[in-house]
Formats: sequence, structure tokens, C-alpha cells
Amino acid sequence: MENTITQISNSLYAQFIAYIEDRSQSWASSETADLSRLRQKAFEQFKRLGFPSAKVEEWKYTNLTDFLKDDFDIFQNDDEVISLNESLIANAKIPLLDCYTIVMLNGKYRPDLSDGIPGEGIQVLPIKEAFNKEAFKTHFGKYINIEKNHFAALNTALFNDGLYIEVKDKTIVRKPIHVIHIISGENNLFLQPRNLFVVGSQGELSVIESYITDNNKEATVFVNSVAEIAIGENTKMDHYYIQSGNNKTRYIQQTEIHQQASSLYNNFKVSFPGIGLLRSNLNLVLDGVNTESHLYGIYIAGGQQLVDNHTIVDHLKPNCMSNELYKGVMKDESTGIFNGKIFVRKQAQKTNAFQKNNNLMLSKKATVDSKPQLEIFADDVKCSHGSTIGQFNDEALFYLKSRGIGDEKAKALLIQAFVFDVTEKIPDAAIRSHINQLIENALKEN
Repeated sequence: MENTITQISNSLYAQFIAYIEDRSQSWASSETADLSRLRQKAFEQFKRLGFPSAKVEEWKYTNLTDFLKDDFDIFQNDDEVISLNESLIANAKIPLLDCYTIVMLNGKYRPDLSDGIPGEGIQVLPIKEAFNKEAFKTHFGKYINIEKNHFAALNTALFNDGLYIEVKDKTIVRKPIHVIHIISGENNLFLQPRNLFVVGSQGELSVIESYITDNNKEATVFVNSVAEIAIGENTKMDHYYIQSGNNKTRYIQQTEIHQQASSLYNNFKVSFPGIGLLRSNLNLVLDGVNTESHLYGIYIAGGQQLVDNHTIVDHLKPNCMSNELYKGVMKDESTGIFNGKIFVRKQAQKTNAFQKNNNLMLSKKATVDSKPQLEIFADDVKCSHGSTIGQFNDEALFYLKSRGIGDEKAKALLIQAFVFDVTEKIPDAAIRSHINQLIENALKEN
């Protein structure tokens, strides 16, 4: 077992190995042969890899030891009914947004709490009810690298719950889909949700994913989620992540997006203080000519929170564009990490690729490690990357205070101005207003 965290995670590792070995025969008898083989391959990879230590390059700034030392329940009974305070759903909804609402509780689709979505061009199902769908067979497991990704291998071997959304060719979903992910547990849980979104050619889809924690429950919950998104030709998708939670919640999120020719994918990711650990791996493959991608991120971190954003944008074909802008606001003793990579392959001539990470430090005890990277193998491209880490502009702060604005209000205005060139990119006014309000609320908290 290479690259593991040894003593602390060994018992959890052994628990997973025993559980997978015990369940493998029942999975094989109820699933397709291809899925069963993929599970087995992922299992072998996880047995070899184990959990990553800081000696693994991609995890050198993220020490998982303290986050894996708890005792976790790794089995969820399908028949178990979890009580839910429905005010959580009401609080997570976005004011004035006309949308369809989907509720996921601990990774399980709850149709009784969700809206039906009309039309033959779209299907929304629990993922285990989609195994025989052609789109599932075509796309599931095709984009995730389980040979190097410890947690993706574990999820692929063990997932049982999650969400499947399929949008047929030439289908435009007129209203956004708001997926509310609620984490709630009486006991410590280790969850493995798996999502697959497939948007056919000439389609259009907008998905907002909100992540919230039931603060009335004091269990520690570790969420290891994987999502694969396949975007067809001449298709547009807007995708939002809005993440909040308490310090007993830990997220490892792997999102893989595969784009075909002339498609447009916009990702907006906003995270707030509270979550103990948030590690996001967001990987895009531009696998068609005239493809366009935009990644916008805001992370506001506080307390002793650890927020780790890793992104990869891989340009495979010519005449494509990607633009990435992430901004961090670091408070208290929080730790922020940004690691962004852009690959421009030899055949990807006429590529435009831009990447920037800016960080505003509100505390001398907060830290940020920022590492934007370019690997260019083509010679006819326009590419740039950059990173900044700084504090308040004293002149701007003095200017505001000299006009009668209090210190805290002046700082809040400067922070909002700092993140404005991200929030202004949000096309939907209701979502933009909601995120601005969440940012304002986060800045008021000590």
C-alpha cells in the first residue's frame, strides 16, 4: 500500500477493503459486467494507493491526518429513513429564482422532497437506476483517472448513491435545476456520492448545486464525491457550486468535464467559512474545435479552515478558449491553496488560455499557497497566468474612512470590490444577488 498516511488511516483503509470485498459479489450479480469490472479495477487501485500523504505531490500542502482519524460508519442502509428539518431546504433556496428543486440527503435522491421536471427530453434519476441507460454506459467512468486519484478510485469502487441527469439532443431546459445537497447524521459518516450529468448536442442546461450541513447534528461527516459531466456539440451549460457547512464536515470533490466541439461551459464556484476541509479537483478536457470554458471561483475562508482548489484545463484541439479567475479572502488562521494547471497539446493551435489567482489576506495568521502553471506544446497560442497575494490598499481604506465610513464597513466595501470582477460574471440576477448576500453575511461573521 503506497503513499498512505500509515497508522491513523490504516484502520479506515482496512475497514474499506473488508467492506468492498464483502459487497463485491452482490454488486456483480446486480450490475452490468462493464460496471462490475470498473468497480474491481478501482478497488485494486485503491488497495495499491491507499489514502494520500503529504509526500504525494498533489497533496503536499494538504495533510489529511486529522481529518481521517475519526471512527466512521461507511455503510448506509438503503431502507433507513433519515429525519430532516425541512427548514434546511427553505433556507437553501434562492430568493426570486424560478427553478426546479432537487433534494439530495446524504447523497441520496429524495423525489418526495423534489420537483418533477416535465418533458421527454430530460431524465432525473437516482444513479443506481440509470445503470442500463445508454448514456450511462457511454460516459460513466470514462473521464475520471482512477489510476492516480486515490479518492476517485475509492468512490468508483464503493459508490451506491448519487444523481443522474440526462438531457437529450436538441433539448433546452428552460429553468435552472437547483440541487440542494444536505448533510445530516446522528453518527459519524463517510459518504461516497456519485453524479453523472450528460447534456446532448445542441442542448442547454443550468445547474446550481448548494451544499449545506444540518447544524443541529454534531456528527463528523466525510463526503468523498465524484461527478462526471459530458457536454455535447453546440451545447451550453452553466454550473454553480455554492458551498457552506460546519467544521465537522469534510469534502473531497472530484469534478470531470468533457466538452465536445463548439460547446460552452461556465463554472462558478463559491465557498464560505465553516467547512473544516474543502478539497476541490475541477478538471476540464476541451476535446473539440471552437470549444470555450470559463472557471470563476471565490473562496472566503475563516477559523482554522483548509480550502484547497486544484484545477486542470486540458486543450486537445485547435481554436479553443479557456479563462480562469479565482479569488480568495483569507481570515483568522485559515489556509488556502490554489493549484491550477493549463495544458495546451501540440495539435491545439490557436488556443487562448488565461489563468489568474488573487488573494486578499485579512489576518497575519492566515496562509495561502498559490501555484498557477502552464504547459504549452503548441507554438501558435496566446496564454498567460499569474498570482497575487496582498492586504488592504491603505490609500483606498483611508479614502473611505475619511468620508465618514466606519472601519468595518470600509473593509467590507473593499472586499466586495475585490471579488466584484467574479460576481459580475454571474449571468442570472437572482443567483448573483443570492451569492452577494452570502458573501456579505460571511464578511460580517467574526
